[in-house]
Amino acid sequence: MEVVQLYTKCLAHGAYFISSNGEAAIIDPLRETEPYLQMAEDEGVKIKYILETHFHADFVSGHLDLAKKTGAKIIYGPTATPNFDAYIAEDGELLALGDLTIKVLHTPGHTMESSSFLLRDKEGKDKAIFTGDTVFLGDVGRPDLAQKAADMTREELAGLLFDSIREKIMVLDDDIIVYPGHGQGSACGKAMSSDTVDTLGNQKESNYALRSDMTRDEFIKEVTDGLLPPPQYFPSNAKMNKMGYESIDDVRSRAEKGYSPKEFEQAMNKEGVFVIDTRDPDAFTQGFINGSLSIGLEGDFAPWVGILVNDITAPILLITDEGQREEAVIRLARVGYDNIQGYLEGGIQAWHDAGKALETIACVSAQEFVESWPQQPVVDSRRFSEYQASRVDGAINLPLDFIYADLQKYPDERFYLHCKGGYRSVAAASVLAANGIKNVINITGGFDAMVEAGLPVVEHA
Repeated sequence: MEVVQLYTKCLAHGAYFISSNGEAAIIDPLRETEPYLQMAEDEGVKIKYILETHFHADFVSGHLDLAKKTGAKIIYGPTATPNFDAYIAEDGELLALGDLTIKVLHTPGHTMESSSFLLRDKEGKDKAIFTGDTVFLGDVGRPDLAQKAADMTREELAGLLFDSIREKIMVLDDDIIVYPGHGQGSACGKAMSSDTVDTLGNQKESNYALRSDMTRDEFIKEVTDGLLPPPQYFPSNAKMNKMGYESIDDVRSRAEKGYSPKEFEQAMNKEGVFVIDTRDPDAFTQGFINGSLSIGLEGDFAPWVGILVNDITAPILLITDEGQREEAVIRLARVGYDNIQGYLEGGIQAWHDAGKALETIACVSAQEFVESWPQQPVVDSRRFSEYQASRVDGAINLPLDFIYADLQKYPDERFYLHCKGGYRSVAAASVLAANGIKNVINITGGFDAMVEAGLPVVEHA
């Protein structure tokens, strides 16, 4: 028996490869199929099942392409109604995989079709549970994403989640390994751990939502308290996972079109086009094409695209460093941004060499800011929870997550802008520049660098 966790940090997502005696199952695969096909080839096994814990909202699963390429059967738990050929398992049904058995546990609450998969060894002993978005490490799945589809309130869904966890998961042995669908950083929960695997016994002790003395009403209150609005692309991803989507091979093929600087300029000026510059944020500040968005590939690229590109069907043009275009396309496709029209051939250097204008963003180092502070107003692009914990005295909190709604709140005078490390503030500055707001001074290195440079901060009481 072999269980491999394939963890993708950008999406804080865990997919799983299980193999036994010549057969394999993949749980919640990402959009691209190569990693799973390669693992199966390396192991000399045939992929028999593609197990989906639910209709995911935060990414587009690779189940359809993977099934077409392998002949594997797509499996959902009870009540799932996909618009494609799939096997809908019954609650408690056993699936044979080599010498192993996988038991389907219907665990509604996060969504109505949410299911967990209990892995048993050849002796029939429970070894591990793949909980999807039902139980995370340190948290549980948010119960508000499926309200409309289920025609239920989030409190009603939270009540179902309480029942599912108590009746199907917490009754299992403490030594069972818990493999969750997501980790820290995912918008599918509130307080996930940075760990990606744990025992059920540890979770019963450390996970606030798995307290043995917790009442149903207490669970509902705590799980629904403080939920932020989900990213706007979530409903579109859930629909794609349920109804079907274009093959990622076709998405990649379309994105291979290279544009000369002249052609790129013509293409980007068409209505509704988004230009995404995936270079390092510091490089972006030194020279960028006006109207382009800085969403660096080395950060949480896909989730920020989902927040800053507010139309999932919009045409997208890419500016990347050499060798990074394919990765950018894959990450876009993972969250359903399939309308990638091509890229700037030769990158930003080609644009410069063609004599076309580049914009810059004024920047100061953290040390320079500390030495001159306070002068102009300061805007903090971090999330409110970060700002509340520790902040620059007098700073205005305008999180990047809500920048389009907050454009009128930015100061009219020249102001400093920062985040935690510099990624989000440059992204914010690019959105502001695209909307005609250019009175920005970005603080390189962000809040962390300012604290290191000796800036006194206000701590949350």
